[in-house]
Amino acid sequence: MSIVLGYDESPGAQRALAQAVDIARLLGETLVVVYADEPPSRMGEEFTAHTEALAERGRHALSDATAIAQAAGVSVKVELVSERPAQALLDVADRCDARLIVVGTYGESPLRSAILGSTPHKLLHWSSRPVLCVPPPAQEPG
Repeated sequence: MSIVLGYDESPGAQRALAQAVDIARLLGETLVVVYADEPPSRMGEEFTAHTEALAERGRHALSDATAIAQAAGVSVKVELVSERPAQALLDVADRCDARLIVVGTYGESPLRSAILGSTPHKLLHWSSRPVLCVPPPAQEPG
C-alpha cells in the first residue's frame, strides 16, 4: 500500500506534503507524489510546447517534494501525469492500491469550489478511498 499525494508547490500542497510525509513515515508506507496537469488542447505546436513546459514545471515540483520526503526517511515514487488532476490522482491511487489520497486546498469557499469543480471537491465525491484535504497556512494578521 501507499500514500498518494497531489503536489503542485502551492501553499496548500506544501502543507499537504508535510502531512503526507508524516503519515507515510508513521505507517511505513511509500509516498507516491503526483504532479498532474492537462494541456488545454491535444494537437498542434502549442500542445507540444505546453506539454514540455508542464513536464519541466512538474519535474521541478516533484524533485523538491522528493528531497523533503527522503530527508524524513520516507520511500518516494513520483508520477508526472498529463491528465486532469482529480482523475490522475484516482488512477494512480487505484494502480498503487493507495491507503489514502492527500491534497492541499486553496482556501476557496465551499460554494466556489462546488461551482468551479476543484480537485479536492472532486476527489471527495469520486474517490472510493479516504481523502485528506489539507488547508493552506493561515494568513498572518496584517
